[in-house]
Amino acid sequence: MTVETQSNETQMANSPAEPAEVVKDVAAVDVVESKNAEQSTPEEQEEKVMVTKEEVITLGSIMEKNSSFKEESNFLTDLKEHEKKALMELRSKVEDAILNNKFFKKEEEEENKEKEKETTQVIDKDINLWGVPLLPSKCPERNNVILLKFLRAREFKVKDAYKMLEKTLEWRKESKIDSILEEKSLGEGFEAVCYMDGVDREGRPVCYNVHGVFQDDKMYEKAFGTEEKRDQFLRWRVQFMEKGIQELEFKPGSPASLVQVIDLKNSPGLSRKELRVAMKQAVEVLQNNYPEFVTKNIFINVPFWYYAFSALISPFLTQRTRSKFVFAHPWKVPETLLKYIPAENIPVSYGGLKREGDIEFSGEDGGVSELTIKSGSIENVEIPVPQVATMVVWDLTVFGWEVNYKEEFVPSDEGSYTIVIQKERKMGHQEETTRNSFKNKEPGKVVLTIENNTYKKKKVLFRYKTKHC
Repeated sequence: MTVETQSNETQMANSPAEPAEVVKDVAAVDVVESKNAEQSTPEEQEEKVMVTKEEVITLGSIMEKNSSFKEESNFLTDLKEHEKKALMELRSKVEDAILNNKFFKKEEEEENKEKEKETTQVIDKDINLWGVPLLPSKCPERNNVILLKFLRAREFKVKDAYKMLEKTLEWRKESKIDSILEEKSLGEGFEAVCYMDGVDREGRPVCYNVHGVFQDDKMYEKAFGTEEKRDQFLRWRVQFMEKGIQELEFKPGSPASLVQVIDLKNSPGLSRKELRVAMKQAVEVLQNNYPEFVTKNIFINVPFWYYAFSALISPFLTQRTRSKFVFAHPWKVPETLLKYIPAENIPVSYGGLKREGDIEFSGEDGGVSELTIKSGSIENVEIPVPQVATMVVWDLTVFGWEVNYKEEFVPSDEGSYTIVIQKERKMGHQEETTRNSFKNKEPGKVVLTIENNTYKKKKVLFRYKTKHC
């Protein structure tokens, strides 16, 4: 028998993740290897955004095929011979530059052009990048990780890598980047622009970015209203990058890069000039001074115009850069993110199981189970609660949704009534992860029923925990 009554227990409401954003700076951090990035301006690119549907489909296919890019090993034994040779050569050049005070040489000559030095120059052996000493003999393993970033960004051309390193050091000194983390006033009001949340399957920190934030006129004006504001926003973005890098260890075998998730939902697009200018400046700063710090750029909620724009810039990107780009339409967001990030680390707003300040589930509460529902079939998730006064809490998400879903408590005693916890309802692809709870008054089981009436199979992820009250 079934009685249609709502559970007396309080149903736990979904708590969407805090919105965030980053701009094309982060999305294009790894356009370091761009062949001719400066040959066309954003204005010229906007005028040429006329791409056929077939070209967009082709681009999407290329990006999907290239999505297998992985962060290369930083162990010396895994390097190819020409890579080892290049690393040893760069190490030697860097050591020579430090011991002979060649870094910042032009700046020092300018400062001392009116006087001669009467004492021997003091050698600065403490030059470092992101907390890693650049003098190879001080910390060889971590030093290798840093130098390999510059080499990979310049296709293991030692002279080019050294020049890039030299310019990065000069930029950091001129811009006082080593003290930027101490600037507390930066970024006030930009908390919704971008945020770090969890790690991917390889342990790399994940940065979420939401372009739709700048649909708000006040936020747009605050970030890009004047040149001074754009400079302030850019400095905050650099500070945020530095904060993310603080989570990296720079040891062989440990994560040495970030993953970027760029949410393009409600993005202002290319229509706002100030945004384009700011993004161009940010791209230049980050791509020139943070080589190989993004191992994957995952674009989600991608509108058609962005595919078109990407088709235009694709010819100017190397295979290496393109291999780091992944694109996902709105209905493919959870499935795409799950390829790279565990479900328990994906925010509920993107179809995952991670909730801000979650007090119910933690890393010790067990893993996530997976269930496949074939087309035209029904599957049940059964949670046994044999003890009276047991509280059961569960999370459930369906990739693509478009299913019928209901929750019931079925008593062990066939003479008792089934309790409807959640009436059957249709759930669309924009649904967030479902969380609910129930406290039983008699032995039985909680049954979650998913009916798939579509022609495509569905993947269900769920987890639950029980505790005796």
